[in-house]
Amino acid sequence: MGAVTIFNNGSAPSNRKRELSPLAKSLVSSTTNRRIQLNTNGTFKRIINGEVVGKPLKGEMEIIVVNTQEKVSRVFYIKEYDPDAPPAAPDCWSNAGDVPDAGAKGKQAASCASCPQNVVGSGAKGKGRACRYQRRLAVVVPGDPAGDLYQFSVPAKSLFGKGVGNVHPFESYYKFLAANSFSLDEVVTKVAYNDEAETLELQFSPTRELTDEEIDLVAEARQRPEATSYTVITAFETDTAGRKAKAEVEAPKAKAKPVFTDEPDEEEEEVAPPIKRKRAVEDTEEVPTKSKLQSVISAWGDDD
Repeated sequence: MGAVTIFNNGSAPSNRKRELSPLAKSLVSSTTNRRIQLNTNGTFKRIINGEVVGKPLKGEMEIIVVNTQEKVSRVFYIKEYDPDAPPAAPDCWSNAGDVPDAGAKGKQAASCASCPQNVVGSGAKGKGRACRYQRRLAVVVPGDPAGDLYQFSVPAKSLFGKGVGNVHPFESYYKFLAANSFSLDEVVTKVAYNDEAETLELQFSPTRELTDEEIDLVAEARQRPEATSYTVITAFETDTAGRKAKAEVEAPKAKAKPVFTDEPDEEEEEVAPPIKRKRAVEDTEEVPTKSKLQSVISAWGDDD
């Protein structure tokens, strides 16, 4: 992009590299909402202020996780999904999964443990729990030089269970990385739809380690307000398309009741034993796309 003069006095533009100040970044962040939408046709869409931007990605995409809450959240809607109804915030929710948040207007109980909506059979058609699990991530997309943050919501069916090789549901995935001395926010993660699942389900696997430049980008992105705001549920969802998109994920057919399933509260996933790695004494070169992580990934996939 060439130099552009925005002033009426005809003054020559500066040749210095121009970057937004912390003030400008905070103001822009407060008025812009970015998220990655999951779709029942197996695509990922970038949504900015409710509008689709760019072409959808089919089947899989790569992300870098910048931040998430320590605990899995819970979300509850009293009414069944109506595609013609205006967007609405959840009636009750808990970001920490223990007690309803103060802003929830439709609290169902004093704690999640004693809540009747957390009982198996309270869901639609007497299946599963009416109160759904959910985890929200703040992520950046590899290759985006601006390092824009997006909200990425991991649905209930993609949270729990056991992985195979280096492919895992989310809760098992980050534990699997840690057991092998890798950090969730220091690797590129591939997110792919599970074609063999009957309902929408995502699978997570590591692609490579971050380059030095990407590590710096993640560190800077973590300081932005949306790195925290994107990971929590609030009384007012700034993206008015959010409620519709959430229902679209939960209801594979239009005007169908959401399919609630039963996930375990405290399931211990089996994590592969740590693999000892030799780190180079001098590591001054940029990590290539096919880095030393690839050999570790191959080892992870062995069943011996």
